[in-house]
Amino acid sequence: MIITRQKEFNELLSLIKEGPVFIIGCSECATLCHTGGEEEVLSMMEDLKKKNIETTGWVILEPACHLLNDKRLLKQHKAEIDKAKKILVFACGNGAQTVSEIITDIDVIPGNDTLFLGEIKRASDFEKRCVMCGDCIQDLFEGVCPISRCPKSLLNGPCGGSIDGKCEVDKDIDCIWDIIYKRLKEKGQLDRLKKIREPKKWSKSTEMRRVL
Repeated sequence: MIITRQKEFNELLSLIKEGPVFIIGCSECATLCHTGGEEEVLSMMEDLKKKNIETTGWVILEPACHLLNDKRLLKQHKAEIDKAKKILVFACGNGAQTVSEIITDIDVIPGNDTLFLGEIKRASDFEKRCVMCGDCIQDLFEGVCPISRCPKSLLNGPCGGSIDGKCEVDKDIDCIWDIIYKRLKEKGQLDRLKKIREPKKWSKSTEMRRVL
């Protein structure tokens, strides 16, 4: 799922400046991240009201990144949207762009910062798993991706700064190279670490569209 973080309220106020505002949330990723579900949207309406900023209405899209669904649902709220000067979207960057493709005559404000494609470890705890580079290399590293899970994206072993299996950059996360080493050791395949991997080719990350 796509992991997002809601922007600071003061930052949102500086982007909105004045109302009225129509608020949009997302039924999937943003709801699970607690950054754009019904609870967060209604809470934001109350917070804006305290700042004397009018809201004309709200809707939770199913999901925000589904263009055809968005068109159908937003059409049902046309009167409320037409009264607004700003559209505040609590979804991922893709969802916000989808809304802006439909609503072209009103400023669309992204209410969230999009962080990464991640795994749900437990409730409200997400971990980065993928940067969607277009060239998956997990098979080289025992089913894990050092590009996304190492803050330095190292391909040929650890940086040397990890302590007790924890990352030098962030002590709260495991050093992915420590995990790779242990997995290879269990299989008796440590010799695989002797092979030098060439720098990552990022050309595939420029893929812009896929039609099935």
